[in-house]
Amino acid sequence: MNIIITGASRGVGFELVKILARHKQNQIVAISRNGKALGELKAECSRLHPETKVIPYEFDLNHFEFYPLIVQRIETFIHKCDVLINNAGQLVNKPFNKFSFTEFDNTFDVNVKSPFFLIQALLPMFNKGAHVVNIGSIGGMSGSKKFPGLAAYSSSKGALAILTEILAEELAEQDIKVNCLALGAVQTEMFAKAFPEYKAPLNSAQMAHFIADFAVTGHKYFNGKVLPVSMSVP
Repeated sequence: MNIIITGASRGVGFELVKILARHKQNQIVAISRNGKALGELKAECSRLHPETKVIPYEFDLNHFEFYPLIVQRIETFIHKCDVLINNAGQLVNKPFNKFSFTEFDNTFDVNVKSPFFLIQALLPMFNKGAHVVNIGSIGGMSGSKKFPGLAAYSSSKGALAILTEILAEELAEQDIKVNCLALGAVQTEMFAKAFPEYKAPLNSAQMAHFIADFAVTGHKYFNGKVLPVSMSVP
């Protein structure tokens, strides 16, 4: 199975690569702008699972002008894609009246714009029956409890949820399934920075196990769904 994972240098993305690398038939393209961390990830996976092919791809997803070149580059690693996990995310906890234009743009660029245009760029590579998994947030679901300081983050994840529903319809003829997992609190570096006083009930590895299984099998049961994966709030 050919798998592409963004935000792979830390947190849930890092653990996802390690879990999916246990299966020797998998080829995984791990994308992050942190090349050093990707190198460490590849070395660890190679040591634990030498049969699996983990390919680090250092790329800043905010460089949208280079997206036309993404497929050309990835095709040097894998020719087709079975699973794309849009895991990269930007979380800033800041009062609404203090948010800058730059912070707002960065949040929406990472959380909405990059999944939008990455999926678009990779369309020629998707196999029939491919599965796109967008990593959203429980805070981006209508009717969920909202928290001060997350106006940009939650609204961007809400946009990602709607994008998921639309793409499931738009890509149906190509037999590409699209789902969104709306995560609750997970103890990652990004979460700890935003909520230093709070301890999440799940760590990165625990959540990654669920996402990995869903990425491989979830499209057999769901399409166009925004599924909450949360034990608590925030």
